[in-house]
Amino acid sequence: MQFILTFSCPDQAGIVAGVTTVLAQQGADITETHQFSDRSTGQLFMRLAFATPATTCMADIQTCLAPVAQQFGMNMRLHDAASLPRIIIMVSRFDHALLNLLYQVRVGWLRAEIVAIVSNHQDSEATAHQAGVPYYYWPVNPQNKTEQEDRLRALVASTQADLIVLARYMQVLSDTLSAQFSGRIINIHHSFLPSFKGARPYHQAYARGVKLIGATAHT
Repeated sequence: MQFILTFSCPDQAGIVAGVTTVLAQQGADITETHQFSDRSTGQLFMRLAFATPATTCMADIQTCLAPVAQQFGMNMRLHDAASLPRIIIMVSRFDHALLNLLYQVRVGWLRAEIVAIVSNHQDSEATAHQAGVPYYYWPVNPQNKTEQEDRLRALVASTQADLIVLARYMQVLSDTLSAQFSGRIINIHHSFLPSFKGARPYHQAYARGVKLIGATAHT
């Protein structure tokens, strides 16, 4: 069995040793590990991939990890690596990010299941139908923004989506929605923010003589 463990907690000595000792006692073989200590918040973030004997189930691992999670005040999630994450993609008119995600899933580079595509425009409807993915056209304006976000909440629940990916979705999500799905929304965009805002940040940066560009990812 293959599992992925992610957790965060206040950083202190003994955390990694505590977790890995429990996993070793279950006969687990750790195949991948990543950790980051955020000095500004004092939080430790860690991701572990490990394999266990075929007779081990997720409930057994969760039960064994519960004491160490309580000891260190961990916010912990355990995933079955064989279970594909279910994704809702949100897009507006420019579809290059959407097309890239669809392709990566199709060829197996991205191990995920796209369960829905949501847009405030109809431009990508044919693309969604061709890919066999349900398409939801929900126009957004200041008067119906709350209603449309309620629709998104209902869609997440009905599809049991694990992640919402903003793939060039040109709308700002409300603070309430962002807080509700904290850690489950991924947004990748240019690194000009917050210096150059709005619909034409590249033009603004060029006019100011900016020589470097990058990308930032937020969850």
